Amino acid sequence: MSKLTRILALATAMTAFTSIASFADVVKIGVLAPLTGPTASDGEEFVKGVELAVKEANAKGGVAGHTFEVVTADVVDHSAANVSSAAERLLSTDGVEVILTGYASLSMFEVELMAEANMPYIPAGPSPQFAAIVSQDPDAYTCCWSFTADFKGYETDVTPMIESLAEAGHFSIDNKTVAIISSDNPYSKTISEGMKTAFTDAGWTITTDELVPFGPVSDWRPILAKVRENAPDVVINTDYIPSNAALFTNQFRENPTNSVVFLQYAPLVPEFVELTKENSNGILYNAIGATLDVPGHPRGQEVAATYRNEYGVDSGAYGTGLYEMANVYFEALEKVGDPKDHTAIGKAIGETRRAVTSGHLEFDPKTHVARQGNDHIPVTFFQIQDGKGVMIGPEKYKAGDFKTPDWMSK
Repeated sequence: MSKLTRILALATAMTAFTSIASFADVVKIGVLAPLTGPTASDGEEFVKGVELAVKEANAKGGVAGHTFEVVTADVVDHSAANVSSAAERLLSTDGVEVILTGYASLSMFEVELMAEANMPYIPAGPSPQFAAIVSQDPDAYTCCWSFTADFKGYETDVTPMIESLAEAGHFSIDNKTVAIISSDNPYSKTISEGMKTAFTDAGWTITTDELVPFGPVSDWRPILAKVRENAPDVVINTDYIPSNAALFTNQFRENPTNSVVFLQYAPLVPEFVELTKENSNGILYNAIGATLDVPGHPRGQEVAATYRNEYGVDSGAYGTGLYEMANVYFEALEKVGDPKDHTAIGKAIGETRRAVTSGHLEFDPKTHVARQGNDHIPVTFFQIQDGKGVMIGPEKYKAGDFKTPDWMSK
């Protein structure tokens, strides 16, 4: 082979290599997560879910010629300053083409930052706050879609569930009284205010109405003492931080009233049962977006098993949820091809129609929030039994029946 021929052959090979390399570039997936602070256990799940999805995608050769890596930013305590700093860091990181989160701020203000940057963004934070922003001008937020469904069921569905359990003979409702305790943050407070309306409209009397500052709680006994003064039929606490809810449970069990105890979200996090052990048996809770790891939903069982096999533990809502959110992005990228075409990617995300771990995902075009309902993303009710959450409703997905807690009489 002549020197000229060898040069031409080398040039051809280099051109081909350059073409392949430019095609198989690495797309960075940004994850906003509380990596430190009181909700770090949730943040750990956010990252694990995305990393698992990325591992699978890369093992298959990527998507549309692109492989992926995960870049995280710590929102710490979800304050405006920390969320802004974390969001801006991801937005300014070269190669980040999508940002995912379980929840960053509880007011969802960062949606505005994503829209300004035209950055595809899929959060699973408080949907009422998300909808309030997007519904003002949906076309201005084609970047952003809420994986969490409408929260209305959190406000309205507890009352009829409690009443139906009483009608089934699991316990008696003597006076239709309820104690409602909440944390002063947009998520917990919105839900508790909605619950107050629902219970009042159903003829219940609120015996205790307490709002505690957002953040770590060191002692619930003063509030529990007020609750015990007029022992209610139902005790509700909507503080979602697992350590707070666990302390509340442990201190309630020191001198329990003959009351159903309902907690918002926190028991879904594995940390809660670790902190309460047998004290949490009997606790009632619900979720919008929980993994439907039940025979009635094959997708939920499949992803739950995949996560369990990878990490050796069950996922709460967010490990499997962020896994699905990453796969929603991959499907949008497969359609569009170019990860830098953020407008097309956002539009493709909004067109999603697929089974996910929490039900069937479809977005409302007016709010960009996932549709809620038994045929979409249901409100699921659980009771902790023998240290595990057993899904007791809705009927379509139930895995067991409610058991009267050992501190209660029928």
